[in-house]
Amino acid sequence: MLVKESHADVQTSANGKETTMRIFLFHPTIPGYPNARFPGVVLFSEIYQVTGPVARFARQIAGQGYIVAAPSSYHDFTGPEPLAYDVPGTDQGNEWKVAKTLESYDEDGFKTVDYLLSLPTCTGRIGTTGMCLGGHLALRASLDPRITASVCYFATDVHSRTLGPNNGAYTGHTPSFTSSHTIDLLHKLKGEVSMIFGIKDTHVPDAGRDLIRLKLREAGVCFSFHEFAWAQHAFIRDELSKGRYDPAITKACFEVLLELFGRVLKTELGEKDGKEQKVEHVC
Repeated sequence: MLVKESHADVQTSANGKETTMRIFLFHPTIPGYPNARFPGVVLFSEIYQVTGPVARFARQIAGQGYIVAAPSSYHDFTGPEPLAYDVPGTDQGNEWKVAKTLESYDEDGFKTVDYLLSLPTCTGRIGTTGMCLGGHLALRASLDPRITASVCYFATDVHSRTLGPNNGAYTGHTPSFTSSHTIDLLHKLKGEVSMIFGIKDTHVPDAGRDLIRLKLREAGVCFSFHEFAWAQHAFIRDELSKGRYDPAITKACFEVLLELFGRVLKTELGEKDGKEQKVEHVC
């Protein structure tokens, strides 16, 4: 499909601070069908905001028949322009990642879903995806019951509870405090999730991935968990990826995304019956 690009500026007010968040929109079009309707996808970026690789990822998804909305996460601190893939840009992105409150992250997700649902061309079915920081935010945004499918690429800071200020990082299995961190709220998640990681990812090591998988299972989430043996962190980033970009694995992961989004967002499934699915044990 062809893709039309635009943006919208929406007002946010998390933590009592009025800011303007830019949402970059990637909208599929079919010549001759001006009233065609499509599911929506919220695409959360890595710590550099909506860069070239993020925009290209958005176009790939939009070209498959989804309205993709990519919010600029750091509107609390700066404009919508992307940060550079260099040391100063990385340091700044990591600083703002922690300085931004969970309340602000949550409002970003809600506002972006609201915007998609306001479009007459949106069917009302919404999914999320994202990479690195965005993988975490895609998972967290799925706590919103309006979201029914999420594909989360190498979600950072989930296992360590290190997103947001005064995070009270805790590495055990059961926190001794009332937690607002994503990993402790998974029981609220109603949609289906696909988690994607590289085994060589130093940002989410073996123990971190094991903890995320355990918590998803304990919370009764419908999920799939994909780990690729030689993949490193940010392996789908096709620009200045420090030798980590893997086109072949990236293609395989995109098929995972298309399967989940196609089945859940494009199919009229009706209400879930809630019955336990028993699998016959046969060879």
